[in-house]
Amino acid sequence: MKQLIDLFNSIVIQIATPYSTGGTGFYLRQYGLIVTNEHVIRDNQEVVVQGEQLSKQLAKVVYTDLRHDLAFLLVDEVPELPEVPLADPDALSIGDVVIAIGHPFGLKLTTTRGIVSNMSYDRGGVFYIQHDAALNPGNSGGPLVNEQGQIAGVNTFMIKNGQNIGFSLPVRYLWASLEEYQSRHGKIAARCEACGNLVFEDTIDQDYCPHCGAGIVLPSDAPAFEPIGVARTVEDMLQTLGHEVRLARSGPNHWEIFHGSAKINISYHEETGLLTCDAYLCQLPRQNIKPIYEYLLRENHRLESLNLSIRNQDIILSLLIYDRYLNVATGTRMFEYLFERADAYDNLLVEQFGAFWMP
Repeated sequence: MKQLIDLFNSIVIQIATPYSTGGTGFYLRQYGLIVTNEHVIRDNQEVVVQGEQLSKQLAKVVYTDLRHDLAFLLVDEVPELPEVPLADPDALSIGDVVIAIGHPFGLKLTTTRGIVSNMSYDRGGVFYIQHDAALNPGNSGGPLVNEQGQIAGVNTFMIKNGQNIGFSLPVRYLWASLEEYQSRHGKIAARCEACGNLVFEDTIDQDYCPHCGAGIVLPSDAPAFEPIGVARTVEDMLQTLGHEVRLARSGPNHWEIFHGSAKINISYHEETGLLTCDAYLCQLPRQNIKPIYEYLLRENHRLESLNLSIRNQDIILSLLIYDRYLNVATGTRMFEYLFERADAYDNLLVEQFGAFWMP
């Protein structure tokens, strides 16, 4: 089991968009694509992806299929990830053990074990695998794996309050889509919901399927995301400081950036009008903790606008700004001060007080 988890830990990918905080995908080396659900990346030409061995980067949406809720993503920088096989379409049966893998709620990789109870749950003419491996928000687009370590399906949806009733798209649909798309790998395409044919940018008839005349939307037709209000101000501030805002977006009104060795989470809470900025510096040492507490208290006494705190084992440097006091000029100065102090503090705490770098 541990070997299986280690294998999938390297190819399961976290996905974030400006509209959602988390989804899952998985990299298929034999096809050079990341597979996920269409609803995870909906209305985006590009999304942010990151994996255990895949550096955080923008991925291009190259294929969408609303009927089967499938999407393919293309990334430029891919390390030598292992190849994980797709299962035979007829290999799974009722009563078989399956494992659902994903990143629920944007957390680290999680796995849940379950039993297949139905192989042909009909939803609009598409037949799904029904099982009781718990699926949570964020699991969507992750792999359903059989006991042989093969991908047997794509986790797609669950029944709310359904006592762990989850549904995954069988691998036969994925096989068919990958093989059909692979002949024009890297090209922008969408499957027509009406006739089921693949339509590419160079074959679409204006906004209509050339085969049946039905309306069709390609991934490249998605409007570019444009922040407004406070979100626009935050992104202007980050851009002024040299950060790639498209790569920083990690959900509605949420951004994640790295400055030096510190990770900074920025969130805007519309209901309170508060912008919270938490720089995760390092973790407490296991021994001789008193000196570090004393140092943090002394620093808090002299810091302006910033506050050092401890959450569980994490040492955090925080900045709070109310939106009514926020503008690009003053906000940029406050962000710059936070980033500078964060990068300095984590080095000092590790080197002088024996704190641990963030995992």
